[in-house]
Amino acid sequence: MFDTSKLGPMYEDFSVGATLPPLPSITLTEADNAIYRAITGDQHLMVADANAYRAASGSSGMLANPGLVLQYSIGQTTMATRQAIANLYYRSVRVLRPVEVGQTLSTVTTVLGLKDSAPKGDQFRGKVWLGILTSSEDGPVVEYERCALVRGRGPGQPGHDDAIPGPSDPSPLGDLAGLLPAWNLSDLPVNDWPVDDRRVDPLRDHVDLAAPLARLTFNQAAVHRDVTLTANGRRLVYGGHVQGLAQGSLTRMLPGLATIVAWDGCDHIGPAYEGDLIEFHHTPLERIAAGSGRLTRFEVIGTKIADGLEGVVAEPIDILRWTPVVWAP
Repeated sequence: MFDTSKLGPMYEDFSVGATLPPLPSITLTEADNAIYRAITGDQHLMVADANAYRAASGSSGMLANPGLVLQYSIGQTTMATRQAIANLYYRSVRVLRPVEVGQTLSTVTTVLGLKDSAPKGDQFRGKVWLGILTSSEDGPVVEYERCALVRGRGPGQPGHDDAIPGPSDPSPLGDLAGLLPAWNLSDLPVNDWPVDDRRVDPLRDHVDLAAPLARLTFNQAAVHRDVTLTANGRRLVYGGHVQGLAQGSLTRMLPGLATIVAWDGCDHIGPAYEGDLIEFHHTPLERIAAGSGRLTRFEVIGTKIADGLEGVVAEPIDILRWTPVVWAP
């Protein structure tokens, strides 16, 4: 068992098969949806409009934003990443069913593999591959894997050399159709967006309220809270914050988006800092008919346009590649 009274665990403390101490379960409320919307600008139609959700689903409840569910799930895994240097990627993300306001989420995080990384100067570190299952009182909600680069004590390395997979390959869309809820999407806006038509969201957005999002979701990664622990003296923004802005952008570009079914991957290919200005590029890669709508695989690229420290336009640099599978008319 890890000692949760210390700012750990360090890389040397992990062992394959270990289950991380759980962070508190969270009961979702209407306030969670509102706070998440304030931070990300997500205008998911059936979350914003309870009547639209009830008409489509036949439920008398209110939908929790699927992005928020992922953010809480990720936050509940971060007992493992208090000493994270970076989160490298998420893979094989499956949203097993929708979650309604009032349901309670809890997460089990298991170490799947470990691999030493080359030291950087006097900083020792290693890759930690984690398997995650988040459930509510009604059963499993989300499952996925993530890989983090975690600080070690040193000197020397423990000698771990597990085969850790990289970002996941795209799943056939037909294999994901079984995850769809029995909703009727006929009243949602239809957006005729041709495959391979790359579109840029004209509404760029800046990163703010980064620390509040980390606190809201119980994110324990110290680099998102404590500037003294970073290599460059700037507090690192949680990568899922940029992904949340990307999903918010996608809900504007695809207003009939009903839900997120899966992520092929979410790769944080560059750092983000408070105040950065991000532009999002969306490309539908393939589409099939499914249920009362269509499943579409997107590639979403987040490009930093201006640096938050300087506050001026910078050389554009891609910092996010997110590949969701979404359901919409």
